[in-house]
Amino acid sequence: MACWTESARSCAPPSRGSRIRYAVLSDIHGNYEALSAVLADADRAGARALLCLGDMVGYGADPVACAEAVGERAVAVVAGNHEHAALGLMSLRWFNPVAREAALWTRERLSDGLRGYLSALPLTATVEDATLVHASPRSPEEWEYLMSPDDGFEVFADFGTRLCFVGHSHRPGVWSLGSSGREHAAWFRAWPVQVRLEVGRRYVINVGSVGQPRDRDRRAAYALWDLEERLVSLRRVEYDHRGAAARILAAGLPRALADRLGNGF
Repeated sequence: MACWTESARSCAPPSRGSRIRYAVLSDIHGNYEALSAVLADADRAGARALLCLGDMVGYGADPVACAEAVGERAVAVVAGNHEHAALGLMSLRWFNPVAREAALWTRERLSDGLRGYLSALPLTATVEDATLVHASPRSPEEWEYLMSPDDGFEVFADFGTRLCFVGHSHRPGVWSLGSSGREHAAWFRAWPVQVRLEVGRRYVINVGSVGQPRDRDRRAAYALWDLEERLVSLRRVEYDHRGAAARILAAGLPRALADRLGNGF
């Protein structure tokens, strides 16, 4: 269990006597405006607990506030490549110049306590009947992207739960596998996207990005997982993207990181 503060009540898993509905977030990337809007939407929708798939930091101007907000509420958090980059746990040669600059900027702003919290995050976790991983359940430390239909279908043998939630690509998507065949869907036009979890089928679900969407929809993306209804709802939320962009520029981070928030790509 990944709690920023051990006394945080929200870090306790929901009781079995209550309806269990999780908010599943990924790729917040230091965008506190987007995170705040998503958390408010999740509260209104009745989410009882939070799961995070990593990349709370990187790109945006508020990595500390985002990591603290998630840590205070989440029952499970896994590490993303941007956490590892900010901690110096991976080589930055894999990052483009803009991402590299943001990672180094973020590194300078992490306190010892936050470094300890982030460095202790696992690469995978299991909650209920779901595997949580930032990039791929196959060799999570390789940070591979699940983008094409084949990318997703190839990893079903690499997790043993019914569900696997991923992020990393910043693009929502769904892969489903069962006796009736394969199904894949992405680049959705109508929201929310409702994924009914059918008996006898397994799923890989990319919940998209809270803080830096890349599917040409600038709204923050996340998922609600309702265990009682056997339903995953992929949702979009409007937020103050102009305010987030202004904070990026005021922090001296590359303009490209601010500009892309307005076009969602």
